[in-house]
Amino acid sequence: MSEPAWREGGGRLHEVHLEFEVPFHDVDVLGIAWHGHYYKYMELGRTALMRARALDVAEVRELGHRLLVVDSHCRHTFPLHYADRVRVSAWFVSVAPRLVVAYRIRNLNHDRCAARGQTVLVTTDADGRMLPETPDALLQRLLP
Repeated sequence: MSEPAWREGGGRLHEVHLEFEVPFHDVDVLGIAWHGHYYKYMELGRTALMRARALDVAEVRELGHRLLVVDSHCRHTFPLHYADRVRVSAWFVSVAPRLVVAYRIRNLNHDRCAARGQTVLVTTDADGRMLPETPDALLQRLLP
């Protein structure tokens, strides 16, 4: 029997979107968003995704767990400039044994993908011991 898509990383589970304008304080002297801010934009997407599943930081702590980012990457494909409209999309590609979140950052002014990225999160217990699998308490809020 094959594993469900949420285990293999087969789909866009619980996709969320948020839009904003690139602020002046995120750009360099050329008016281009500094590459490191793309991780901040991905974090905004991940926060929205986790909140949509009732798994914001306080809620995860109440369940007796913590989440840690153990891997992240971002591929830049088109620049973001000051005042560009941006859409960040975030979704789970896998929830077990680790949470894997994918991102797409789109420059709406130019209708182009500005970046694609991914983060991998592990779960720990309240004392910081890494768990080998995503615990059931989290999975109950993550599974379709």
